[in-house]
Amino acid sequence: MRRQELMIYRDFPRGSDKLLIYVENLVMKYEDGIPEKPAAFGPNSMRSMAGDFYECIHELIAQAGNYGFHGNLWHCYLTHLLVISENGYSRACELRGKAEGTINAAVLHDMEIFREFFEYDFGPLCEKFHVTEFSMVEHYEGDRMETGVYNARICKCICGLAEELGRSGSAEEMKDILTGFYGRYGVGRFGLHKCFRIDRGKTGEMCIEPIPRITHVKLDDLVGYEIQKKKLIDNTEAFVAGRRANNCLLFGDAGTGKSSCIKAIANEYYDRGLRVIEVYKHQFQDLNEVITRIKGRNYKFIIFMDDLSFEDFEIEYKYLKAVIEGGLEKKPENILIYATSNRRHLIRENYGDKTEDGHFPEVRQDMHTSDTVQEKLSLAYRFGVTIYFGTPDKRQFQGIVKALAERNGVTMPEEELLLEANKWELSHGGLSGRTAQQFIDYICGTLRN
Repeated sequence: MRRQELMIYRDFPRGSDKLLIYVENLVMKYEDGIPEKPAAFGPNSMRSMAGDFYECIHELIAQAGNYGFHGNLWHCYLTHLLVISENGYSRACELRGKAEGTINAAVLHDMEIFREFFEYDFGPLCEKFHVTEFSMVEHYEGDRMETGVYNARICKCICGLAEELGRSGSAEEMKDILTGFYGRYGVGRFGLHKCFRIDRGKTGEMCIEPIPRITHVKLDDLVGYEIQKKKLIDNTEAFVAGRRANNCLLFGDAGTGKSSCIKAIANEYYDRGLRVIEVYKHQFQDLNEVITRIKGRNYKFIIFMDDLSFEDFEIEYKYLKAVIEGGLEKKPENILIYATSNRRHLIRENYGDKTEDGHFPEVRQDMHTSDTVQEKLSLAYRFGVTIYFGTPDKRQFQGIVKALAERNGVTMPEEELLLEANKWELSHGGLSGRTAQQFIDYICGTLRN
């Protein structure tokens, strides 16, 4: 094995090539030859190498459980390394296709080495060390359920790519297959996942961590609000197409589908290179670092701030204003901010902000009230698109209930269904799409037991 001769595919995240190094060392020991005289080599050495072989099998099976791999686990592992390797070539190819220049020759050299990895015959090692169980990892059948690392869609992509690479007849074909994958899906965590969050973990270092599973909702699944959805779609379409687009604020009443619209956007535009990073209010200090990490990538990123609002004493909004618009650095063209809020102006206002005499109890007098008002409104004004989601009236609420009941196969007579829905909303948050969904969930859970 010639791992040390790799030029482009040398560095892998978080020591994920540890198993490859382990296998290479085992193969080198085997190929160097085992002395025939037991006294010279020792009986325990044979058992040690067999133990190393079993350790490799254990690690492959463990990865199958962690990542959901199936089929030839050795091929899946090698494919996973190629998919997560963010290097000059893979990043040049992500979502664009082929790269130009001499780097192609270097990648072809690496593909010849990886092809040797794929085609390595472990049979002689199995025979030498009497390890018959290796066939398990060559034809592994998993339950193909979603794992804590990858969802079923990602597992299918990686395992399918592993089969293609395993069938390839040359290093050139292998390179073309991999390049095509980068062009369709991208590379690394941004290529595989739709949504992300910020996490500092135990080390305190800021990381952009993937969210493996999100709700598989689409915009068509959200009943009503057609004007609002169209406005959101138009802005997002322009963004992913490389045209000018605006930061977007979805505001209005609770339970009207604002956050669900963002989830739907993430699902529907993933194939066109859109990724969503969720940021909470207490993480605004990390925004500049997040932007620095993603502004050079070939993806389109939406930084999503859910339920965004500020009280009088909270000053994080001042920092957010500068990040959105107003700093010296040019705004990256591949980044927008989408936020949801129950408040149109985001920052809590009081009557004392707009009066000159301050004749309100416990209101601090302000010499320049207009400046105070403008300061509080300036954050909302940085969102070029604002979309209002209002509470549905009785008729619209009943329409939502009927549509959701039909989708979920609820066969209750319409008159009875609406009567029960009216009772439900009176004691469960009032008229809203969320209340309608909760009611249908309740009906499905009680009537079908």
